[in-house]
Amino acid sequence: MLDIVQSKLREIESCEQVRILHCVESGSRAWGFASPDSDYDVRFVYIRKPEEYLRLEKTRDVIEWQLDDTLDINGWDLQKALRLLHHSNPTLFEWNASPIIYHTTDAWTSLQKLIASCFMQKPALHHYISMAKNNYREYLQSDMVKLKKYFYVLRPVLACRWILDNQTPPPVAFTELAAACLPASLKGEVRRLLELKINASEMDLGPRIQPINDFLDCNILEITESINQMPPSQPTGWKELNEAFLRILRAYAP
Repeated sequence: MLDIVQSKLREIESCEQVRILHCVESGSRAWGFASPDSDYDVRFVYIRKPEEYLRLEKTRDVIEWQLDDTLDINGWDLQKALRLLHHSNPTLFEWNASPIIYHTTDAWTSLQKLIASCFMQKPALHHYISMAKNNYREYLQSDMVKLKKYFYVLRPVLACRWILDNQTPPPVAFTELAAACLPASLKGEVRRLLELKINASEMDLGPRIQPINDFLDCNILEITESINQMPPSQPTGWKELNEAFLRILRAYAP
């Protein structure tokens, strides 16, 4: 798959007249619980020629290249990425820490210290707890549930627990989060579910696993209360982000 993705990236750079600065796998394959038939969620950050940022009409800041049963490829303009980083967008921290890297550059390496400095707990907690609540409400409330959906609630809940305990972006890998934040009493059950998830194209419906639901109920409530008690976040100043954008534009634009 590496060769296929890198070929697609060269195609994007040629057709779109951009330079790709960083490209990774996102989603279930990066998290470590992909099924055999899971698609590849390829995400990248790119930069355009300097004159493209001086046009009076707005230039589109997203490239959506391919979406089929195998590949889901899209990327963000560096300008968009840095604007979102100003507000500590959690997606960028996940892309930066993905264990599956298809392509990167010195330009991206030069941004990593700045990315780390932009992390804010409250926006990250809001992002993950909203994801957990939505999936929990939609998939795990019935007597019979789609068992694989437990991971789409457990992972964001454990990410919140990590943030509250460590005040840093959570690890991307589910196994690392589970080892650090999951109670010992649940690790065996979750390990069994994980083995089923990664070895089957689909997991059947099964009875709700009440100990896991109890853990989720308790933690979703506690995390929500913790967020409500936090003061407003103070975003990183624009100066450092503007300087980084201009430096990379001068040195790495196509």
